[in-house]
Amino acid sequence: MIRIPAKVLIVDDEKDFVEMFSLRLTETGERVFTANSGQKCLEKLAQENIDVVVLDIKMPGMDGIETLKEIKKRYPIVEVILLTGHGAIETAVDGMKLGAYDYLLKPADSKEMAKKLEGARKRKDEHEDRIRKAEQKALLRRGGNI
Repeated sequence: MIRIPAKVLIVDDEKDFVEMFSLRLTETGERVFTANSGQKCLEKLAQENIDVVVLDIKMPGMDGIETLKEIKKRYPIVEVILLTGHGAIETAVDGMKLGAYDYLLKPADSKEMAKKLEGARKRKDEHEDRIRKAEQKALLRRGGNI
């Protein structure tokens, strides 16, 4: 089976972390984009058809939770995996209640990240499939074929 790479957007204000994480994901075959702020994340989402956003919760300016709310408002089927430190797990759980797929503790383990990315990508694909099927039914109904 041919594996189509996920388009992953990494959003974190820590430049070194973003570079290292990007390299790891690129090595696994993903298409990686980066942003260093919530605002830059939203700009990148407007330009690219991103599958999964890996989003740091603690950033200056627009933090991860504010960014998550905007992502879900503008791009509801884009999946978001939150990055958090040990002291902010409660915030990550709150983020999941707002629509995030899951969260990862920093520093992120490669195997755990790969598993969560795969799950997030699968969930996005399922959402898109259900939308396509609903649109097909709507077209058939309008055409009188149902």
